[in-house]
This record gives sequence, structure tokens and C-alpha cells, in this order.
Amino acid sequence: MRGILDELGFRERAERLGETAALARLIRKFTAGDIHFGPDPVRHADGTIAETGLDEAAMRALFEELVRRGKAESGEGSGEHRTPRDAIGLMARLAFEPVAGNFRPGAYSLYDGACGIGEILDAAGERLRELARPNRGEVSIRLYGQEVNPDSYVSCKAGMLLAGRGDDACTIAGGEGRSAVSQDAFAAHQFDFMLSNPPHGRRWKAELDRMGGRKATRDARFAVHHAGDPGYSLLPRASDSQMLYLVNALAKMKRDTPLGSRIAEVHNGASLSTGDAGQGESNIRRWILENDWLEAIVALPSNIFYDTAIATYVWVLTNRKPARRRGRVQLIDASGWFRGLPRSVGKKSRELGEEHVARICEAFLAFEETEHSRILDNAAFGYRKVTVERPLRVEGVEPGRVHSADEIVRLRDHGRRRETASPVIAKIHGRGAAADPLRGLFAAEIGGRAAVVEYEPDAALRDTERVPLQEEGGIESFMEREVLPYAPDAWYRPDSEKIGYRIDFRRHFYRPEPMRGVDEIRAEILALERETGSLMENIFQGAGR
Repeated sequence: MRGILDELGFRERAERLGETAALARLIRKFTAGDIHFGPDPVRHADGTIAETGLDEAAMRALFEELVRRGKAESGEGSGEHRTPRDAIGLMARLAFEPVAGNFRPGAYSLYDGACGIGEILDAAGERLRELARPNRGEVSIRLYGQEVNPDSYVSCKAGMLLAGRGDDACTIAGGEGRSAVSQDAFAAHQFDFMLSNPPHGRRWKAELDRMGGRKATRDARFAVHHAGDPGYSLLPRASDSQMLYLVNALAKMKRDTPLGSRIAEVHNGASLSTGDAGQGESNIRRWILENDWLEAIVALPSNIFYDTAIATYVWVLTNRKPARRRGRVQLIDASGWFRGLPRSVGKKSRELGEEHVARICEAFLAFEETEHSRILDNAAFGYRKVTVERPLRVEGVEPGRVHSADEIVRLRDHGRRRETASPVIAKIHGRGAAADPLRGLFAAEIGGRAAVVEYEPDAALRDTERVPLQEEGGIESFMEREVLPYAPDAWYRPDSEKIGYRIDFRRHFYRPEPMRGVDEIRAEILALERETGSLMENIFQGAGR
């Protein structure tokens, strides 16, 4: 408790309030008879209840609302503190229920790397206890959390202490500048379950600098051995840290237990598609999918969080996929499953009712193709990005002539580019090889012998293409179908190939509107004609008067 008061700067704050005479007014407010903060009800003389007591949940809700208002007035980022109970309930069920029948007596751990004031740890921990307790003997749940905001950190510690969860049942770390990204307090730990709502759109440039910078960091969480690269980078752009928290959780998975680890995290749409092939976000998605850790992504309704109205998604991951899910990912569109609130709280005007949470969980556990559930191979989200070249064309070049390196430079620098002029041909590439138009090579006869020559590429016409990993026939087939019909002399550079992954969630649920029938269109036109005719008649009649 002394540590909590010191972290809050309680004595210094009390002195400042006392100097302005605000302390006495504050005490009078808290002790006034019309406001009751105690846990027990206030009763009239006849024993009837005058004021109901505030339990832990009510006090937490009161504090959360104060935090929300403060964040809204200061204009700070979205979703850094509050995760609504309906969203937590969904995350908990998605993480716990698939293995609920496999709990055994013993200790289980629950971790949140961006725990805020402890809402997820508190509510999800209670749900985990309920699922693990029946017929499973003695089960203990230990909570772990880290939070960078100092006020939220100490509030979380105080809340856990008031709930009777001391150091033997709960460990909370953090404080100013001590985030799970740059100063991991649980580097040597692994956890059974990890649930989190990491900050979305928060810059982490200062943390990156403390870690040594993008090229110098040696943190084993974010530089892994994958795809033959011992230094495969999982560092996203400095403008958004949310995927780092997912990587941090994946680094803490248990690998030597029957249940392994299960993870549920809330992300916005940026985590699905931000970042091109070879960049941090795409690398993270590739690392996850090629290790077959992603079970499902659930699209939530908009306006269910207090501080943001944007689309959000729950990612569900595990390193113990059941056999029927291996190599595949389930996408669930629950964006239309909600009920409205009678009154908005911040930007939250909708909520997931118990029936909606149950419907999502049923779709998840059923693992079937439906209107709202899609099941795809991991490779369906991957693509090869390649550079496509077209030859440099210069006016005055003789068709079919092979130019020396000096001539190429002169023609490129002083000639006039024209779309219809003859292409400039580069130096001899090799003798006796077969022509391959997809790579910009063609056969020519030089000195009476067959040779293969190359086009000089035009940087102004250079382009890139994304070729799906599941493209039948590979890049060559894609070029023949999608590129060569429109640019017959184009080719791609094999050395430019990069692998990327993106999850175009909405595309898999797109349903085109059916075209209207001729009779319906005809009826609408006739109705418009009648309306227009009567309008013109009224105009002319008015003019005649």
C-alpha cells in the first residue's frame, strides 16, 4: 500500500490541494450524506435501504468513467484504458472454452501486456476460475500484468489489492516508461493464457531508440529466425505499436505443456493489412501464419468501445491447434451482431448481448463455412511481390540491333523516349540459351551464332505486381494472364521477389447487390415521367397566371 501511495504522489498532491484550500472541499464532498462510496448499504431508521453500497465492480466502473472523460478532454489516443465487459467476455470465451474440458488440478497463469487498470485480468480471471473449478480438483489462477501509464499502473495494483489478490495471486509491473515492449518485466516467463487490448495507433519511436534502434536491436522477441533469415525483423513502423504486443505474447507461449498457450487480442484494421511485403507488419503476419498459430479473426461491430468508433477485430491464436484447424484460418463476420444502448457512453452506443457472444462462440466452435464464417488455407493470405519491367524506347534506334554499353548510356541520356519507338537492346546475356519473354530475354543472331540478349528497362514504366501464393502456374501464369495481354514486352525480375501476407477481411464476405429486373426499372422510369410531367404542368400553369 505504501508503494501505491508513493507511486501516486499522494502526499505531494495532498499538500498542493491543501495550499489552495481544495483539500477540505474535496473531503466534504466525499463525506457528504448525499454521496455514498461505501460497500455496505445505508439504511433508514426503520431498516429500509436508503443508499445501496458500491461493490468492487461499481467502483471500478466509476473510476473507468472518470478515466474515459479525462482522456476524452485531453484528446489522447483511443482505447488505452477501457475495454468493455461485453468484449472481455467474448475474448475470454474464445480463449478458454476450446480447452475448458482439459483443465487439471494445478496452477494456470493469465497475462496482459497492456493491462491498463486491470479490467481484462479481473473479469477474464474470474471467468477462467469458473471454467476450471468444476470437477477439476484444486485449481489456482495467477494473474500477471504490465502497464506503462503510471496512474493506470497504480490503480490496477490498488484494485487487485482491494479485491483480495495480493502478491501471492497477482503480479503487476510497470510505471512511467516501463512498457512491455521496451522493458519486459516478464522476460523469463511463459503463460497459459494471454488476453489484451493493446494501444492502437500509439507511437513508439522513443521506445525503439531505447532498444538500440531498428537496425541495432537484439531483442530476441522481435528479431527471430524465420524463412532462412536468422535476423528476420518483426518491428513495425514507429507510428503504431499494437502488433508488438502480439509478438510479445507469442514469445511467451508455453511449448512444453499439453495445452500450450492461447491468446486473444483486440486490434484495429491496421493489423490486417498495413505494411508491404518485407515490412514489419507483413513480416509479423507471415511469421504467424507460416507457424500456423492463427485460429480465427472475429470482426466486431463498430461503436462498442468507449473511445473509438472504428472497426475492431479479435485475433485468436494458439500453438496447439486441433487437427481439423491445422493449416487453416477461420474468419467470422460478427459486425452486424449487436444491440443498441439506450444511452451512449462516450462513443459506445452498441454492445454485445449474451446472445451475440453465444452466437459468435458457436460459429467459432462449429468451424464450418456459413454466410458469416469463412475458412481459408493459411497460404490464401500470402503473395509474391515482383518488379515488372518494360523496355526503354528511344527514337531513331534501329529495330533488332544490339547496342553496346556506351551506346545504351548515350541513347538513354540524349535520345527522346517514345512509346512507339524501337526498344533499346542491352549487351549479350549468354549464348545458346532459350528465349524467355517473361524475363525480358529474346533470341538474336550475332556473328552467325544464336545468343540471348536483354532489353534495357525503362524506370519510368517500372511497376510491381502481387501474385497470390496459390496462383496456379506461379508467377509465369499470372504474367501471361494479367500483364502480357496489355504489355506484350513486359517481364519480371526474379531477384525482386518478396513474400508478403495481408488479410483482406471484407473481400471474403463481399456480397454484390443483385441487379434489378427490367420491369422494376421500367416502372421507376414511368413513375419519374409522371412526376416530371405534373411538375412541368404546375410550373406552366403558374406562369400563365
